[in-house]
Amino acid sequence: MNPHSFLAELKRRNVIRVAGLYLVGAWLLTQVASTILPMFGAAEWLPRTVVTLLAIGFVPALIFSWIFELTPEGLKRDEDVPVEKSIAPQTARRMDRVIIAVLLLALGYFAVDKFLFTARRAPIPSGVQTINKKSIAVLPFENLSRDPDNAYFVDGIQDEILTRLAKISALKVISRTSTMRYASRPDNLREIARQLGVANILEGSVQRAAGAMRVNVQLIEAESDSHLWAESYDRDIKNIFSVESEVAQSVADALKATLLPAETARIADVPTKNPAAYDLFLKGQYLFNQLQNSASKDPVADGKAATELYRRAVTADPGFALAYARLSYLASYLHWYGVDTSSAVIDDARAAAEQALALQPDLPEAHLAMGYVHYWCHRDYAAALREFAIAQASLPNNAEVIAAIGYVYRRQGDAARGVPEIKQAMALDPRNSLLPREIANSYTALRHYAEADAAYARSLAIFPGDIEAQEQRAASMMYSGDMAAAARILAAIPADTDPQGSVSLLRYKLAMTTRQPDAALEALGHSPDWLMTRWEHSLVPLSLLRAQALALKGEAELAHSAYLEAEQQLQSLLDKPHELADAQSYLGVVYAGLGQREAALKAGRAAVELLPMSRDVIVGAFYLERLARVEAQVGETDSAIEHLEQLLSSSGGETVSVATLRIDPVWDRIRKDPRFQKLCEEKAR
Repeated sequence: MNPHSFLAELKRRNVIRVAGLYLVGAWLLTQVASTILPMFGAAEWLPRTVVTLLAIGFVPALIFSWIFELTPEGLKRDEDVPVEKSIAPQTARRMDRVIIAVLLLALGYFAVDKFLFTARRAPIPSGVQTINKKSIAVLPFENLSRDPDNAYFVDGIQDEILTRLAKISALKVISRTSTMRYASRPDNLREIARQLGVANILEGSVQRAAGAMRVNVQLIEAESDSHLWAESYDRDIKNIFSVESEVAQSVADALKATLLPAETARIADVPTKNPAAYDLFLKGQYLFNQLQNSASKDPVADGKAATELYRRAVTADPGFALAYARLSYLASYLHWYGVDTSSAVIDDARAAAEQALALQPDLPEAHLAMGYVHYWCHRDYAAALREFAIAQASLPNNAEVIAAIGYVYRRQGDAARGVPEIKQAMALDPRNSLLPREIANSYTALRHYAEADAAYARSLAIFPGDIEAQEQRAASMMYSGDMAAAARILAAIPADTDPQGSVSLLRYKLAMTTRQPDAALEALGHSPDWLMTRWEHSLVPLSLLRAQALALKGEAELAHSAYLEAEQQLQSLLDKPHELADAQSYLGVVYAGLGQREAALKAGRAAVELLPMSRDVIVGAFYLERLARVEAQVGETDSAIEHLEQLLSSSGGETVSVATLRIDPVWDRIRKDPRFQKLCEEKAR
């Protein structure tokens, strides 16, 4: 058959029109079926069956249209209809109108589906998350004992149950830092669950008398306020661990969480069989928690007391690996936060961690402690990450270890890699204002100042009275170039709020950067002799700050006297290893102010050698920035610009930025250098 005549015959018999009408109609029918049938609870196979049947019927429909023709008398075989009596042309026109109508219906359905139904079916935005049905928060237990001094014991029971639950990977368990903010038996469980992002709440109470205790616990599904499980335990104190293990297992069963064999063993683990040792451990733990939550009125005294309690616990039971782990962790904490700067505390931290691992090599808390020895005591970040990874494998719900990994990445100069880790920790500790603040600090380091400001706002929404967050937010705005915003934030901090002069120091820096030496001196009016820098946690002498402001003001003689006073104060720190790098760095600035070029360069370089950015990007950047300031002041322009370029190419947005380079008077001596100007232009892009 001639192809042209065959095509003409297909058109005459309306086969092509039938094919088009069938395909358009089938598409419309399948789309409607896939939307409507599920609404009526139809089985999943039914829409698929509709599609299959329509596909099967396509070829028979074409064959039917080829063989038969519609006539006024009904369907007849095509060869039986004389040409002069055929109404195929009229049928074709009617089919064209039907095809157009179906196409319009299809287009209408497509529009409705795209702009109405799609919006309803759209995935949940990133800011809104569905609640994990196997998520739980353990609220503070109520102390029903007559003796209020038993608070440490009640706190310890709640903490241990939470810790055991947190070792179950099938559960999402909120950290203690977030749950401690709530009452023991709150009325608004649904709202608390929403704030914490959980489906279930565990409440409890503890009553202790002599050598016995009663523990009552109940698991509540927050949305419906229905009790999923409840139990009371009357036990001897020496059987405390059986209660903690049974509660953890019962909660897991109630939430239908499958435990891995290793997890079953971990939640049943008995850290010590000595009740007296465990009691001492709980007391030490209570004090350590006070330190970590900034609830301690005397960190030095409480640090010593907690250390002694842990030591007495391991003396009572030398096999108490968990107590050794916490003793190590406490020692590292005291060193890092400057509560105890002696070299002995570093040795104590390592020795206790090693003993914990020798007693129980697979104890995750021991690996966590050793990770902090590497991180906080030695700045060995690669070793810290290895230990934290081991700890995290057995502590899947531990926000602290997840966040620590993020902090270590930042110390290594990879702040961007650390942000997701800290965000993951936030999901497990949503009411801890420290975490969004640390995310903000990471964004500041990356010079993403707008994102940093939003994260600071989230932190302050959780804890509006967080002075450190307000200070760091103001500094971040200053480095972004928004001096007015920085000034507004600092102005909102009450005048009588100035921990270790840190707020005064920021007000001073803002005034100096904007060339207001009188305002800078005024900011120091009621400051202590040593002021705390929030970013690097170092102490700078008041005399050095006064000297710089007086020099900017043109009071050369007064500035000289103040520099000499600062030199004396800093010289007294050179025999203290923990403060040596800070002292050398600030001495470099002092000697530059006194016009002693070689001494200034020697001191500034010594600080950088003691702690280069390759070892710690955060603190090392401050030493390198001060060295660049010294170099700019004494005429080492090439080196100063080279170091500024290094800083601007790193995640050091809390030390130097293009915005501050352009206005800070400290760079006036190299400001007209074409290389300095080119650097500012290139890094501003």
